[in-house]
Amino acid sequence: MEAFVPILHSEDGDIIACVDIYKQPAFDHPALKNHTIQMQPSFIPSTETPNGERENSRPVVSQLWKKRGSCPKGTIPIRRIRRRELLRTNGRKSPEHLKGTKKIATQDRFMHLNNTKGSILYPTPENRSTAILLTYGYNYVGASGEINVWNPRVERLPEFTTAQIWLKSGAVNNFESVEAGWTVHPAEYSDARTRFFVYWTVDGYKKTGCFDHTCYGFVQTSTEIALGGAVEPGSSSFQQQYVLPINIFMDPTTTNWWLVFHNITVGYWPGSLFSSLKHSATSVEWGGQVYSVNVRKTPHTKTAMGSGYDAEELYGFACFIGQPRVLDYSKSYKYPTFVAVWKDEYNCYSAVNYKAGNANDEATFFFGGPGQSYRCP
Repeated sequence: MEAFVPILHSEDGDIIACVDIYKQPAFDHPALKNHTIQMQPSFIPSTETPNGERENSRPVVSQLWKKRGSCPKGTIPIRRIRRRELLRTNGRKSPEHLKGTKKIATQDRFMHLNNTKGSILYPTPENRSTAILLTYGYNYVGASGEINVWNPRVERLPEFTTAQIWLKSGAVNNFESVEAGWTVHPAEYSDARTRFFVYWTVDGYKKTGCFDHTCYGFVQTSTEIALGGAVEPGSSSFQQQYVLPINIFMDPTTTNWWLVFHNITVGYWPGSLFSSLKHSATSVEWGGQVYSVNVRKTPHTKTAMGSGYDAEELYGFACFIGQPRVLDYSKSYKYPTFVAVWKDEYNCYSAVNYKAGNANDEATFFFGGPGQSYRCP
């Protein structure tokens, strides 16, 4: 007789199943057939602020489904995927290869910093527009940041918008990446709520790439967090600002990439999934992206990034990521030695690394925009 699986019905319509941790989707991946679950990382890096405080002063979002209960020990909460979601996303494929979209960017889509051809970074995939803070040039084994949470508009399916952290490594057009943050993605989740997500790819989104548990790979260990679960409350203009603190780091003992949601260890991307990322990341990015076939075109999509306000509106209006940090082999988080700002469409989605007048204050990265507007026809 099969074991009873507790079911929780969230007020937003999500159905959360408490699944045996050893029967989660990750273990259907060929590379994980004989995988032994690592229940906890061998260490968790310090996330101290410049003032030595371990916690941020801004309130942190929580997941909506937890109002209805919790999953027992030995299980993990998995959001059930609706049939209509599978039909819209073609089962387990990312938007880029639903319609045979070419993923290799042309040379003019590469990022060149300081007008030097030697500063080539990872290209923004076709049909995406980004506004990011980035660092590169070292070996990174972790990154963190406090992502301001909003609920921006998505114009039409299958468009989506995110605010997130990326860690990347590998060939320019075939990079490996682990990612986490929040998204508004009606095609993936059947509504326009803001949701916590994880993502990964091993080939620059060409044939691999998916959200949460919709493909096999991410190993979940937490009983408290559901991948794809709605988060609340969201921020509003002139009102309280809420954040989603994200921490991603590699365990040097196992090479697994661990994910922490605030102070909750969610799970990990196994090192066996990767080649380059098994050793370290070579680039870290913080910021937002919009997926649409109508980016870099006229008329432009009206799907917003961040809060929907331009970055120059700053705190209380524009979306931000505070306390961006990188981790190196010293196992100590620090502000990156070098950072740069990149935006694919500055008239549509802007970005600024803003530092207040006090010389001792740390810069805060603001990004976003409404999409189509008088400056972005």
